[in-house]
Amino acid sequence: MPELPEVETTRAGIAPHVVGRKITGITVRNNSLRYKVPDSMGSKAKGQTVHNLLRRSKYLIFELDHLKLLVHLGMSGSLRYYPPCAKHKAPKKHDHIDVRLDDGGLLRYHDPRRFGLWLPFTGENSEHRLLAHLGPEPLTRKFTAKTFVEKSKKRSIAVKAFIMDAKVVVGVGNIYAAESLFMSKISPLRPANQVSDAEYAVLAKNVKGVLKKSIARGGTTLSDFVGSDGKPGYFQQKLLVYGREGRKCGTCKEIILNEVIGQRASCYCPKCQT
Repeated sequence: MPELPEVETTRAGIAPHVVGRKITGITVRNNSLRYKVPDSMGSKAKGQTVHNLLRRSKYLIFELDHLKLLVHLGMSGSLRYYPPCAKHKAPKKHDHIDVRLDDGGLLRYHDPRRFGLWLPFTGENSEHRLLAHLGPEPLTRKFTAKTFVEKSKKRSIAVKAFIMDAKVVVGVGNIYAAESLFMSKISPLRPANQVSDAEYAVLAKNVKGVLKKSIARGGTTLSDFVGSDGKPGYFQQKLLVYGREGRKCGTCKEIILNEVIGQRASCYCPKCQT
């Protein structure tokens, strides 16, 4: 699933090409996504200018003249930009949505599993039903070690599940939770309320660090994620524990184990992480 770094990579790649451009039309080939794409989306957006492209958690928000488009890439989605000079290839089987721009550019949404969404809305972003419950962004000043400390006091769930809770902090997906906990020498199995304030300070720092590094390398491609330019992310080449079950830890040579936590595979080193 595209996580925060992959979505931010997509946003950064697309924004320079779409902000300031007018939408001349939207083609929806398959409206059966996570939620049905409203039939009126194309007619409402046509003729409106894209004034901003934001990211909130793993959502993209296109801010138009009098409308906003909320986009989620789902489990397997990607949003690719084709410049005006490019010969737009015939749409493939899972190319469900095209957004045409007034300079001839094209945004194409590809989603084999169709778990993504495209929803038009108006009003404040923070009041949308899919955004209102979300915690702070991990790469902003609103997220600190205090975020973890205060919200963990009465939480006995595994710390990995805790830091992946979007109500606590957004964007710490399975890959980045595993990597951050390894770097912090904290077992993913430990109850959240048994992690010390000092350990949470280290963990918060590593969450920020691992997300920044992933964004710098274009995200993580484990299956079919590609950025807005069609290129894969390369952070998977730097993974320390995620997906390395049965291999030797690069630090202590202990065999990396895997436990299911919150229905997610959780790789960790039993020696390095206490």
